[in-house]
Amino acid sequence: MGVEGTITRRGLLAASGAALATSGVGLAPRRARAQRKTLKIMQWRHFVSAYDPWFNDTFARQWGEANDVDVIIDHVGFADLAPRAVAEIQAQRGHDLIQFVTPHAMLVDHLIDHREIFEECSRQYGKPAEFALRAHFNPKTRTYTGFAAAFQPALVTYRSDLWAKAQAAPTTWNHVLTGARRIKLLDGKSAAFSLAPEHNCEQTLRSIMYSFGASEQDADGSPTLRSPATLDALRYVKDLFEQAMIPDVLRWDGASNNRFMLTGEGCLTIDSLSIPRAAEAMKLDFAGDLRLAAMPAGPAARLGSFGFYTYSIWRFAENPEGAKQFLVDYVGRSREAFLASSFQNMPCYPETVPDLEALTGGASSGVAAKYALMKDVASWTTNAGHPGYTNPAVSEVYERGIISKMFANVATARLTPEQALEEADREERAIFDRWRERGQL
Repeated sequence: MGVEGTITRRGLLAASGAALATSGVGLAPRRARAQRKTLKIMQWRHFVSAYDPWFNDTFARQWGEANDVDVIIDHVGFADLAPRAVAEIQAQRGHDLIQFVTPHAMLVDHLIDHREIFEECSRQYGKPAEFALRAHFNPKTRTYTGFAAAFQPALVTYRSDLWAKAQAAPTTWNHVLTGARRIKLLDGKSAAFSLAPEHNCEQTLRSIMYSFGASEQDADGSPTLRSPATLDALRYVKDLFEQAMIPDVLRWDGASNNRFMLTGEGCLTIDSLSIPRAAEAMKLDFAGDLRLAAMPAGPAARLGSFGFYTYSIWRFAENPEGAKQFLVDYVGRSREAFLASSFQNMPCYPETVPDLEALTGGASSGVAAKYALMKDVASWTTNAGHPGYTNPAVSEVYERGIISKMFANVATARLTPEQALEEADREERAIFDRWRERGQL
């Protein structure tokens, strides 16, 4: 799913500018029950129907009772998160915790440093996955722009019956092209992923770039978009678009990939695991043929970027201490969150779900074999900005849709790969220069 619309983008870009004062408070011990406080949370309305009731009525209710806090939770649609965040920045009031599912480091001026949450969770639950640190830490300022207990897995969803008929498997990006082209000729079913400026597109195209050895930046935060590897990735997507995809992908929204597969139109797309879960719930005839696969390997690597369920605390939050403790305690319930989300909320702290393999595909687990690969998801997961950190410049490049525009221009032949790359590189370098001047890179 994604955040659409120029108003949303402009609002977020404008909101990233103004610096505000910070309180810098630390984790407080659980207080005596003398004065009841409130903790206000805004987050995405989860697509797995069982998750929100667990979060609201089990975890948050129990946590509120134990800490003498009234927990108020507002669930909003995916596309409403960004404009609501902008409105709260403008008003300098709102929720204590807000959940982002796209990179938001460009809002650093309005967020506290979340270092203490990482430190406390590492003390209690062990080390987080390295990509979870890179998604939130700025090595230049030594601060953290948010905290995530869970990440979204990047996966291939495909029709096993169609791929078997074509005697192919989507194990590499080259196999995706050749197999999907054959299936389109044999059965008229396309492979497709978004080429519109929305979340699924931005993450999928980054996954392809990283697998081809291309990236927005290097490990030290210097822009590196202009490279032979980026040109190779652009040419690959153009070939896939022309030979195996559908023109509609240029207009897709955040749920189009789900509709594409659930209506039986497609043979392959990139998503988390929402599509097979929805097919099972809908009892579709071909639900058993919908399978999951690892992100395809490219010439350089097998990598997938899809996102994090990141909570951030505003500098103007009324209960920052409570928000910090809520997140620390939430990590301790990661196993329950993982199960309530039907494996969608993959743990950033692996030790919190020590039996993940048994839960997702053990011989006696009763779970469909298609989910057994969930134990390996972390091995190909990375963050936006790979191989570096998801810094404010990467966040702004993401929010402006520079990568998606570059690929769409090439796929539709509006620009040559060289022309599109030159334009995107120029825009990217200007963004990196501005953030470097502000001391953020």
